[in-house]
Amino acid sequence: MKKALDGLRVIDMTHNQAGPACTQILAWLGAEVIKLEEPGKGDVARTNMRDQDSDSLFFLILNSSKKSLTLNLKTDEGKELFKKVIASSDVLVENFSPGALKRLGLGYDVLSKVNEKLIYATIKGFGTYGPYSGFKSFEPIAQAMGGAMCATGFPENPPTYVWPAIGDSGTGMHMAIGILAAIQQRHATGKGQEVEVSMQDSVANIMRISLRDHQRLGGVQKRTGNQLGRNVPGSTYPCSPGGPNDYIYIFAQQQMWSSFAKAIGRPDIVDDPRYATAEKRWENRDTLNPIIEGWTRQRTKHEAMRILGDAGVPSGACQDTGEVLEDPHLKEREMIVDINYPPRGNYKTVGCPIKLSDSPAQIERPPFLGEHTETVLEDLCGIDKEQFSKFYKNGIV
Repeated sequence: MKKALDGLRVIDMTHNQAGPACTQILAWLGAEVIKLEEPGKGDVARTNMRDQDSDSLFFLILNSSKKSLTLNLKTDEGKELFKKVIASSDVLVENFSPGALKRLGLGYDVLSKVNEKLIYATIKGFGTYGPYSGFKSFEPIAQAMGGAMCATGFPENPPTYVWPAIGDSGTGMHMAIGILAAIQQRHATGKGQEVEVSMQDSVANIMRISLRDHQRLGGVQKRTGNQLGRNVPGSTYPCSPGGPNDYIYIFAQQQMWSSFAKAIGRPDIVDDPRYATAEKRWENRDTLNPIIEGWTRQRTKHEAMRILGDAGVPSGACQDTGEVLEDPHLKEREMIVDINYPPRGNYKTVGCPIKLSDSPAQIERPPFLGEHTETVLEDLCGIDKEQFSKFYKNGIV
């Protein structure tokens, strides 16, 4: 069965997380993603946080279903081979430090002449223009500058870093959308273009509701911990047996109040004037929250979730990472899958969150460093065995 992005060739010149997250999802959707790496070294993520004699899990979870091509772009021969690869490719994605590719003579101004249909996708911490364009960034910096940290955490604590990578993987998802939009436009114009996404921009976009509230409420959004608005229930509640992650999040709107009260065995409070409206429940939260907590403490978080879910009340067990890896719902939806990567063996990783009925994603193992160098250069550049021998000897591949 053909995949949605069959026929699309993407040259992946990215490292760490933001870029690889973008190109991985394109690979899952069927694009041929060729990861270009430095000979003998490869993506720094291959060795970053390595826990055994194998490429690190950091690399593996972000580079499945790709090919690996090694080229030394500091050599003239390497640059010429690279241009030949670009000539028959659709997309280039890079997230080097500001100006790095331009200094190599491989900026968009050069490569667009090699291939006028090329989509040149650039991921940067702060973009290529603006007062901060020369600055480097990492995930926490993007969260700080995009407004996420000051809006996260409890009011008595400092601004808090959000562990889910909204700056890195969030930027990757924004870039994937940008690339697909540019490809769609290319159908009409026949020409490629530059696509730019910055980490700060992506976080600011994800924070747009908080930016709305700043204007709507007339001031800086305060940190409210786990409380969502003026809703009760609208926070986390402790569950049995009382471990550090034994909590459930419950959020019941006005139309769910009766169902919620009956589900926790307290139909007597449905018409209690202290709790009849959302505003009243908020005013009397000091007496209502202990009632809710008294019920949740008698049940495990998953038991409480099933009861409330069956009653039509939104709730979610606060699952730790181990529980997510073993979650039966995620497994059935192929969101937790097993991959075998020698010499590591089996490991668990996430599957594709985009479910297409006619072209389901297939998650394949990540590439070994340089695994596809010869086949790619033979197919795209016509390189023969004698030339490969010379390239290996001279450190070009």
